[in-house]
Amino acid sequence: QLQASGGGSVQAGGSLRLSCSASGRIFSSLVMGWFRQAPGRSREFVGNIRWGRASTTYADSVKGRFTISKDSAKNTVYLQMNSLKPEDTAVYYCAKANGLSSTEGDYRDWGPGTEVTVSS
Repeated sequence: QLQASGGGSVQAGGSLRLSCSASGRIFSSLVMGWFRQAPGRSREFVGNIRWGRASTTYADSVKGRFTISKDSAKNTVYLQMNSLKPEDTAVYYCAKANGLSSTEGDYRDWGPGTEVTVSS
């Protein structure tokens, strides 16, 4: 399982950085993805990063506000969230995939997630 951490409560316009640590060897082709699930809604794609090239993709709803990065030495992926909005309130999850995908079913090793609450 992957463990997401760093969640908390913040006011609208604020920032948070989430972390996701992985164990074991990480192949360059591996993709690490971030998803979120708001109360009463299905889980949705936030963004992902290909481990080797560090190329990233984002959902339109977070593009320009969220940034995904990685620290290879720590086997850790980060989700920097800026200009947060109340609609960003959700439980955030990280997971692995074998290729670039925004589809939840292509990911594995889901952990319990970390909660983010943005107040107006």
